Amino acid sequence: MQDKKELRKYFSAVRRAAKSIENDTLISARLLSCEQIIKADIILMYASFGTEPDTWSTAEKLICKNKILAFPKCKKGGIMSFHVVDSISELKDSAPGMYDICEPSSSLPEPDLTGNTVCIVPGLAFTQNGGRLGYGGGYYDRFLSANPDIYTIALAYEAVITDRLPVAKHDISVNSIVTEERTVLCNAG
Repeated sequence: MQDKKELRKYFSAVRRAAKSIENDTLISARLLSCEQIIKADIILMYASFGTEPDTWSTAEKLICKNKILAFPKCKKGGIMSFHVVDSISELKDSAPGMYDICEPSSSLPEPDLTGNTVCIVPGLAFTQNGGRLGYGGGYYDRFLSANPDIYTIALAYEAVITDRLPVAKHDISVNSIVTEERTVLCNAG
């Protein structure tokens, strides 16, 4: 299973089997208690879809805690920008984005990134040292390589943590991974 396409298919099935409301609730609670999230002034978060760990209820809780939340908007050429939302309805009420994922309007403001910005990074599978198997578009790798000081947290089910993944030079590792069982502090950054 060295081929990324095969790995994506395999880990999609593993993630589908691990998906549950209980696991999503545990991941959310663990994320909300992370020191980096508590200290963050801006949180860059994705709108979960399919079998990804749920980010919608977590986003609502963060907004209630007066955290500044920004969600990504994918553009042609693998470029992604983040836009601040005051309510998750601003995602649900706008037209689906490039990949039929809820995105904010590009008319919403972009956040001023700081040293206390945290980015929640999606992925299909992760290694304990922060290696990540994404969806193949490279959006997060490009964004994070341009913003290397942002602390990154992945949300994942324990079942998709693996020993090895094929990692290219341009693949950006995450700093930590939050699962339903633990928080993994990675060697990244």
